[in-house]
Amino acid sequence: MGLIFAKLWSFFCNQEHKVIIVGLDNAGKTTILYQFLMNEVVHTSPTIGSNVEEIVVKKTHFLMWDIGGQESLRSSWNTYYSNTEFIILVVDSTDRERLAISKEELYRMLAHEDLRKAAVLIFANKQDMKGCMSAAEISKYLTLSSIKDHPWHIQSCCALTGEGLCQGLEWMTSSAGLR
Repeated sequence: MGLIFAKLWSFFCNQEHKVIIVGLDNAGKTTILYQFLMNEVVHTSPTIGSNVEEIVVKKTHFLMWDIGGQESLRSSWNTYYSNTEFIILVVDSTDRERLAISKEELYRMLAHEDLRKAAVLIFANKQDMKGCMSAAEISKYLTLSSIKDHPWHIQSCCALTGEGLCQGLEWMTSSAGLR
């Protein structure tokens, strides 16, 4: 009897969690996706539409949708929101001029009905670059501490080396266990 229960439990616990990876163009979204998948840097070009891959971490399945970040594509992001459990917002830590746009897009997503239960992971990417903003600076600028109705975490990272990416995935994995 215990074996049957254990098999049923593992069947139902291996559910898939939908993730959208968003951010402005050239933030590093696709590089991060393929670092997750292959643990290596791949040559990328601007994403038109989306890329989708399944990532498995400690028996937790994430279906990750990497969505193009060009200005002309951002208005279609909401077509991907249905059943999304996690938002990964990738921020280019060197792009101070467009941080206000990232903030605007973040709060627009958080106000959307389909994302009312989504948890948010912010990757402060390109931490290897001279003059980049720290995760704390980005957090303060994005006023993350004001977000009360969505679990959130900000993680410094470098998509090219993979540094910080595992910590972000670990936060998502532990958060998925609580959902």
